[in-house]
Order: sequence, then structure tokens, then C-alpha cells
Amino acid sequence: MAAPPLLFLGAFCLAAAGLVALTVRDPPRREHERGDRRSPYREPMLWRIHAASSLLVVPQFTVATFALVFLVDSRGWHAAQAGRVLAAAALCGAAARLGAGFWSDQVGRRMGPMRSLAVATGLIMLALAAAAASASPLAVAVLLVAAVLAVSTNGLAFTAVAERAGSSWAGRALGIQNTAQNAFAAATPPVIAAVIGPAGYPAVFAVVAVFPLLAATLVPVAAERAAGLPRPTQTGAGRS
Repeated sequence: MAAPPLLFLGAFCLAAAGLVALTVRDPPRREHERGDRRSPYREPMLWRIHAASSLLVVPQFTVATFALVFLVDSRGWHAAQAGRVLAAAALCGAAARLGAGFWSDQVGRRMGPMRSLAVATGLIMLALAAAAASASPLAVAVLLVAAVLAVSTNGLAFTAVAERAGSSWAGRALGIQNTAQNAFAAATPPVIAAVIGPAGYPAVFAVVAVFPLLAATLVPVAAERAAGLPRPTQTGAGRS
């Protein structure tokens, strides 16, 4: 039973690797970028982006991991039906990332949109907690909105890290970004699973709402403005 899904995922990964090999090329570096070796970690901006991004992983992986279980166990949905609906939500999440990137290009900043979306994610998780606690029929709709909002900031954070780090540090900075996020992503499902049993979904959703709200306080909006980063229209967060 498990073989067809795993084969599909394996084939998809191979296809993606082939496309990368055929189409992705490093752009040439400018001379001033080659000579800029100063560490961007001497200032707190990158550390704050890493921390905020890591906190934002918690609602993302909570919803991604347990939305199917919530719909099947708490709402009585058939697993296949829930899977189709969540697949549609995932596509909407991809569109949300593109939309967030377009928004940030238009306003000329990454951190302002990222903070707004972090606040929105926290509020929708609180709404989800309230809907789940009251057994409201709106809980499913709120869950799907949460699934979309929770992934909307990814491209903004990655692009901001690369822009702030510059060509000489971008690889290392994005490595730190990925490592921090993956650590939180790996820890979230087992911790949430251990808490859902005794505490229930409403309490868990309410606690998870704290993470994006805390992340919003860490997003360095003023620091980005003061740093005078390159205009985002030159890089395109919507494609991240």
C-alpha cells in the first residue's frame, strides 16, 4: 500500500533534480561583491530573521502534520476526501507565497509584509482554537486558511537573508536559515503529538498561536529600513 505514494515522491524528486541540473545556473558576481567579506552576523538583523523564521515553522508544521488527523478524527472526514482538500490548500499556499513576494516587491521591503503575515498567522491560529473548542462548522474553513497563511512567509525570509548576507555570505547564511528551520520542523510534530492527547486540539492551537505572534516582535522591520538593502524588484521574492 505504501509503495505507490513513495514511488510517486521519488519520481517527483528525480524530476525536480533533473530540472535543476538543466536550468539553474549561478549568475556572475559583481566585482564589489567578490571583495565584500565582512560578516553580516556582526549585526543582529540576520539573527532576528533566523529566529523569527524558526518560530514561524511551528504553526506551519503543526497544521501540515495534524490537519489531516484533525479532519478525520475530529470531523469524521474520509481520509481521501481530507487529502484532496488539503492538496488544494497546499496549492493555495504556493499562490500565497507568490502573492507575498509580489507584495514585498511592490512596497520595496521584505520585513514589513513578513511581520504582517506573522500577525495574521497568529490570529488565525487563535480563531482555529476557538472554532475547535466550540465545535463550530467554521473550524474546517479556518483550518484551511491557517494552512495557507502559515506557509506564506517562507520566500520573504529566504530572500531577505540572501539580500542582507550578500553574495560572499549568502550560502552560509541560507545554510544557517535552513538548519534552524529544519530543527524546529523536526521537533514540532513529536512535541505537538505528545501534547494533543492530554490537552486536545483547541489548547494546542491556542499555544501554537503564540509562536507567530512572538515571531512578529522579532522581525527586524526598522533594521531593514535602516540598512538600505537593494530594491527587491532586482531579486524577486515571489520566485523564492
